[in-house]
Amino acid sequence: MIRVELHAHTSDDQEDLLPYSAHDLIRRAAALGYGALAVTLHDTPWDPAPSFAFARELGVRLIPGIERTIQGSHVLVLNTPVEAALAVRRLEDLAPFKAAWPNALIVAPHPCFPISTALGRERLDAFRGVWDAIEVNAMYVAGVDFNRGAMAWARANGVPLVGNSDVHRLTQLGRTWSEVDVDIPPDMSDAAAADAICAAIRAGRVRVVSRRLSYVFAAVITTQMTIGGIRGRRRPRRPHAGVGRDAL
Repeated sequence: MIRVELHAHTSDDQEDLLPYSAHDLIRRAAALGYGALAVTLHDTPWDPAPSFAFARELGVRLIPGIERTIQGSHVLVLNTPVEAALAVRRLEDLAPFKAAWPNALIVAPHPCFPISTALGRERLDAFRGVWDAIEVNAMYVAGVDFNRGAMAWARANGVPLVGNSDVHRLTQLGRTWSEVDVDIPPDMSDAAAADAICAAIRAGRVRVVSRRLSYVFAAVITTQMTIGGIRGRRRPRRPHAGVGRDAL
């Protein structure tokens, strides 16, 4: 079993202004006992290859990923070339995309949260065959947990759950995560390790470990995320091939 985080952002993200680098995130994940991590920037390419050796020395395997905004909804696209993920413009394109990239992992993040970028039950239903996993998001407190609808949908449709912290501050790590039942030998390549982790999740060999946030911690993180998002979106965006504002 290895501890995995599949939803994390860094200072390279163009959507948010964040105070830590990818290597800071990797160091923190290693200190908390994570065995694998995906950096999933908002519609922003991040190539994990230059950081593979650094992460591996700390016992962490990196999984390529990105958080795409497709027809207004967030979708985590993992374990594919980022250029391929950036080319996806419609939710209808996800099924043929999966056929072209069979090792991909498509995750519905925070799908039932009351935010504009949540997929919602209607889109979960409409594209039922696309989702390899449904996210249990760390942002919940006693009496207020928008994960419940997503968890019920996943159980009703036989789709695995994964736990993610949706990291925008390093203090969020270690609150909610996935335990994946997979063996990753030290000599396994990074690509093979990512394939094995994603295959285990698709097969349902995963469990969510989570503890709710305190009201104070949740309020602080929400405030920081809101301010970081406002400041980040005010910065000029660097254009990327295949991604225009009409696709976001």
